[in-house]
Amino acid sequence: MKIIVPMAGRGSRLRPHTLTIPKPLIPIAGKPIVHRLVEDIAGVINQEIDEIAFIIHESFGKAVENDLIAIAEKLGSRGTIYYQNEALGTAHAIMCAKESMSGPIVVAYADTLFRADFTLDTSADSVIWVKQVEDPSAFGVVQLNENNQIVDFVEKPKEFVSDLAIIGIYYFKSGETLRAELQYLLDNNVVKGGEYQLTDGLENMKQKGLKFVPGKVDEWMDCGNKDVTVDTNSRMLNFLHKDGSNLVSDTVRIENSTIIPPCFIGENVVLINTVVGPNVSLGNATHVTNSKIKNSLIQTHTHIKNANLDNAMIGNHATFDGNFTNVSIGDYSVLE
Repeated sequence: MKIIVPMAGRGSRLRPHTLTIPKPLIPIAGKPIVHRLVEDIAGVINQEIDEIAFIIHESFGKAVENDLIAIAEKLGSRGTIYYQNEALGTAHAIMCAKESMSGPIVVAYADTLFRADFTLDTSADSVIWVKQVEDPSAFGVVQLNENNQIVDFVEKPKEFVSDLAIIGIYYFKSGETLRAELQYLLDNNVVKGGEYQLTDGLENMKQKGLKFVPGKVDEWMDCGNKDVTVDTNSRMLNFLHKDGSNLVSDTVRIENSTIIPPCFIGENVVLINTVVGPNVSLGNATHVTNSKIKNSLIQTHTHIKNANLDNAMIGNHATFDGNFTNVSIGDYSVLE
């Protein structure tokens, strides 16, 4: 099994946090989004993952590439880097990794996390991960027949046809078949809005009689902007806490301070006269003094003093000293 991860977009809606690192490397509960994503996929497919192919923009740099290779290796897989330097659509992005598209593959977009408890139907030609939503008009959805097979894909339906939204994770029994269909789109310039779309390839495959079935997830968490990313961090902390995960490092230094779970507290964090939690992530080597922090995501090597934070997101190597509550501060910023 291989996993293909298109992630060439920088993540403009999450600025300033994505000015220095791409969105998939933003930590959620102490671990990068893309790391959690491929771990969760591995848990669902329950098969050995031979390769994880990451499709990035060349400008991300070697440090990001090394981080991604390390993520793959932690899962016992080989990491491969491909480049998409022009935003030409989902099909084009996947085809940047065409050399890795052989055998069974999972395609997963690295801006979403999920919780699921289902067995992958490897007899199907394709499995499309979906989540039941209240407002289907904001999503691409699938229609099912009486045999629980997908019979149609509808993009942002104005009238109700289904409430099963496509979350951006797909299994294909044959990577070669998907590659051939997407290559057809590229060769014949089949575009919508100037972009090559994966859904056009899926529609062609369905018309040829390939069997599509849904894989229904229990939770679907977005990381599109600051507010939803902070909320996703909180939800993930609660899931991990219920699972019994140890989220507080043994190296935390606590002086006259309280941690209210669930919280992720990284290595060598210092807490002085501070209340942290619930629903807070503090990255490695962060120092917090005379503060109260809840429902917030703080990255590494950051210094916080005299703060009362709620729904805050603060980057790496930042300094914050003040009364603001709902803040969004990027890497190396100083607010005193």
